[in-house]
Amino acid sequence: MAGHDPIPIEEYEYEGLPPNFSLSANLLAGAFAGISEHTVMYPIDAIKTRMQVINPAQSATYTGIINAAVRMSSTEGIRSLWRGITSVALGAGPAHAVYFATYETVKQAMGGNKGTEHHPVAAVVKQRMQVHGSPFTSIYQCAKSVFRNEGLGAFYVSYPTTLTMTIPFTAIQFTAYESLSKVLNPSQKYDPLTHCTAGGLAGAVAAGVTTPLDVVKTLLQTRGTARDVEIRNAKGLWHAASIIQRRNGWTGFFRGLRPRIVTTMPSTAICWSSYEMAKAYFIRNHGENGFI
Repeated sequence: MAGHDPIPIEEYEYEGLPPNFSLSANLLAGAFAGISEHTVMYPIDAIKTRMQVINPAQSATYTGIINAAVRMSSTEGIRSLWRGITSVALGAGPAHAVYFATYETVKQAMGGNKGTEHHPVAAVVKQRMQVHGSPFTSIYQCAKSVFRNEGLGAFYVSYPTTLTMTIPFTAIQFTAYESLSKVLNPSQKYDPLTHCTAGGLAGAVAAGVTTPLDVVKTLLQTRGTARDVEIRNAKGLWHAASIIQRRNGWTGFFRGLRPRIVTTMPSTAICWSSYEMAKAYFIRNHGENGFI
């Protein structure tokens, strides 16, 4: 029996996936996008975490991204910029697989194809390993220590803040990406340059708007490493926010704004480019069924 010939990508509008395009293809494309994004940009994310820490040690006070990168590399070794990356890789793949599969499903259901953080446990482990003077050398050691000394709740203390930040971040990013894509790529064909540009700009806007919540999240996720008693006993979103406002004023909520945008802009550019590339591959090679 003759094999089914793949449907050329040009035969239908690229942005409008066939209704029966498989879930597995979207899951694989999303996982590929998430791992690509987070592994490439991890060092800048580590610098962002360091710069957002309140009341850091004198040796962990930085004047900018380059200063932080140079000092971390020279005093702690170049590998310090990558400490904790395994936890991100393990969390980013599954998280982004669901993330993008849901995006395509909802977009299809709402007619979006027809018009012109990560798991909390992984996030806590990642930031505990990123802070200055971190004693942890593996994700297992870090997770075990946090659980033994602070209990299971320590992994979820910032979860409400993470949700509060992620919902507007995702809404802004996806809305901006869709709008920018239609402006930059009115033909809606696969175009790596416009996917990269739209993804980067959408991420930059979303990151800037949600930076205050990211600062609060960082305080909560790193509280167990703090020497300050009040920070160490921070209970939740509003308590953490009051500490930041009282000690640093309103500008304290924008600590690490530049590295956050510098991290997020190329991260989302890589993420969307990787996702669209994988999606285009499945369409080109597996036709309407995507991947079975």
